[in-house]
Amino acid sequence: MTHGYPTGTGAAPEPVPSPYGTGPYGTGPQQPNGDPAVPPYGVPQQRTTEPGPAAEPATAPAPAPAPKKPGRDRYLDLLRSLALVRVVVYHLFGWAWLTVLFPSMGVMFALAGSLMARSLNRPALSVIRGRVRRLLPPLWAFSAVVLALMFANGWNPLKDPNLDGAWGLASLFNYIVPIGAPPFPWHIGSKSGLLEDTWAVQAAGVLWYLRAYLWFVVASPLLLWLFRRAPWPTLLAPLGLTAIVGTGLVTIPGETGNAVTDFAVYGSCWVLGFAHNDGLLKKIPRYVAVSCASLVMAFGLWWASNHLGPDGWDLNDIPLAQATWSFGFVVILLLYSPSWQELPGRLAKWDRLVTLSNNRAVTIYLWHNLLIMATVPIIDLAYELPFMQSERAVQALDGAYTIWMFALVWPLIGLMVLAVGWVEDLAAKRSPRLWPNGTKRATTAQPRNSSRRRPATRSRR
Repeated sequence: MTHGYPTGTGAAPEPVPSPYGTGPYGTGPQQPNGDPAVPPYGVPQQRTTEPGPAAEPATAPAPAPAPKKPGRDRYLDLLRSLALVRVVVYHLFGWAWLTVLFPSMGVMFALAGSLMARSLNRPALSVIRGRVRRLLPPLWAFSAVVLALMFANGWNPLKDPNLDGAWGLASLFNYIVPIGAPPFPWHIGSKSGLLEDTWAVQAAGVLWYLRAYLWFVVASPLLLWLFRRAPWPTLLAPLGLTAIVGTGLVTIPGETGNAVTDFAVYGSCWVLGFAHNDGLLKKIPRYVAVSCASLVMAFGLWWASNHLGPDGWDLNDIPLAQATWSFGFVVILLLYSPSWQELPGRLAKWDRLVTLSNNRAVTIYLWHNLLIMATVPIIDLAYELPFMQSERAVQALDGAYTIWMFALVWPLIGLMVLAVGWVEDLAAKRSPRLWPNGTKRATTAQPRNSSRRRPATRSRR
């Protein structure tokens, strides 16, 4: 559920490198007095009435280096990494204000839309097939583990009172191809078991993103065709649809309504990716774009303030606020996109982690919620240690429980990247890699030297 600029100087005449390759200027024809002819693009020479001494032959300029091949945009890679971190932190701590500080899902859909628009220079069917192929094998690995745990704990979809018999069994297909909502038990096991009895909700709840992503991928050829013929109506239409289906004006029941709402809420962010790829945003004066984006974001906050959900300012509960705030936020992020080929300054020290998280984005997203749940029984082992038998020690661990979960979930994510992350490489038809953080392998072999529980986490965005 997977985004050089020439500069000039005012110095002495230098050959201007072409973006399509350069070479040294030749000496060319000579003037009658023996001086070399003026090279192309040189500074015009002054005419003199008296002949001067013969000019010394100019030294041929060194060949300009070949232009670099276009690579990944590291600014977009950094945004994707920040979005993933924000998702993990939100699902762990549940802080509603994080949805305002950084609307990660809108950012992720915009980045995916930009990459999709760039890929659609190729035949659409092959692009869709490639995107689906990259998405499904990591999903299958996740689904195999989750379904095995559900069945091992006694879940039977045919007997689940929340499912409609055979239809519930047929809906298991969504664990293979996420076109709809996958079924899962709301409670499984016991509260005194190894995991919280709501772990299945937390594990399967993240699959909504893959469903929305798949819908956007399939719809992208049509959306891009519409965008390039009527950019503004196509860009703003999802916001209008959100105002209809996301405010209760028109109600679509069941999971179909949830899917349509998700498509509407994040549709404008996806199309903003098209606008970024096609350069539409750069054609708008920056002060105009930022001013309009700020007004849209202000409307989103105003709407949220009058429609607070059960978790207050959590924009996931307020579709129109989520759509408008994410839209304006993404516009500003993409307007100031610096298109880095390398992370600059102090950001460079995070280069390997940014590369790793982008190469394993689907794996991290799919597994992080289940791994958050897995930290609970591990931390609970600490209560059995001899020095933890005092009431003061127990209270200290209780007070820092979530912090320990945060510290422990990242090593668990790293272990999961090692265990199943290579499936993403197979899905992309690459050689499997255990830890793709951008470190180049050496060409030659180098010798070696010889019973407490925390409330359930969230499965939301």
